[in-house]
Amino acid sequence: MGMKTFTAVEASPELLEAIRSFPVRREVEHCGARIVLSPFAIYADCPQCGTRIKVRSFSGATELEDLFDAVFEWMNQPGAREVVQQRLKALERELE
Repeated sequence: MGMKTFTAVEASPELLEAIRSFPVRREVEHCGARIVLSPFAIYADCPQCGTRIKVRSFSGATELEDLFDAVFEWMNQPGAREVVQQRLKALERELE
């Protein structure tokens, strides 16, 4: 059985730093109310007026959230979560 080869894709140091420093929550203000939500949320409901507001843009340009979405899609395939858990544990050990 042949091994799959992977195409090398260069990730710039700036991209890696942007990923490392990506916030775990997003704050949005609407009607004077501050809403705290996931940075991956596309919509939020204003607690003041009830309006559903779009909080993530979808433009022709690729955004950092799109990179995360691609990783999340990859994680949905069978066996991927186990591989991720193993890597997370290894990273924890490296930080100790």
